[in-house]
Amino acid sequence: MTVETICSTLTILERMHKSLLELAFRKTEIIKAGDIEALDQMLKDEQAHVAAIDKLEQQRQVQVTEYLGAKGIASTDTLSVADVIEAAEQEVEKEALSAVRNRLMLIINDLRKQNELNQKLVFQSLQFVNLTLDALRPRPEQMNYSGREVRGTNTIAKKSYFDSQA
Repeated sequence: MTVETICSTLTILERMHKSLLELAFRKTEIIKAGDIEALDQMLKDEQAHVAAIDKLEQQRQVQVTEYLGAKGIASTDTLSVADVIEAAEQEVEKEALSAVRNRLMLIINDLRKQNELNQKLVFQSLQFVNLTLDALRPRPEQMNYSGREVRGTNTIAKKSYFDSQA
């Protein structure tokens, strides 16, 4: 496994994340417009992107593990591109990996912020819908007992089953 292979995978990951970020921007506009059908289709597109990114991420993890294994670095649970940068022998390889890694980290950070915005917009939309529904629903009658009912002076006539006239 070479550094170029890892860089290539990171570049593809970068492109996929950029595409996902563009979808997130479009999703914001769809949420603002309130177009449910378009939002449903957008979610399907996002799921396809996430599945492809997950597959590439697994491939990247295998590449990093193989590269570091070839360098004689013991495999731990959290092998990362930063470990590859440290293990790379040539300065050119280190710079290339650092550049791709930094670009990818920036895109992921932007994507996280955009997804948080979309989440807040959806939450506000749901709050508005609930507020509207609450305003349209009839209020239930008061379920508490009134003072008259508690004291026993309600309007219903009391019937006695014992006939005192007999």
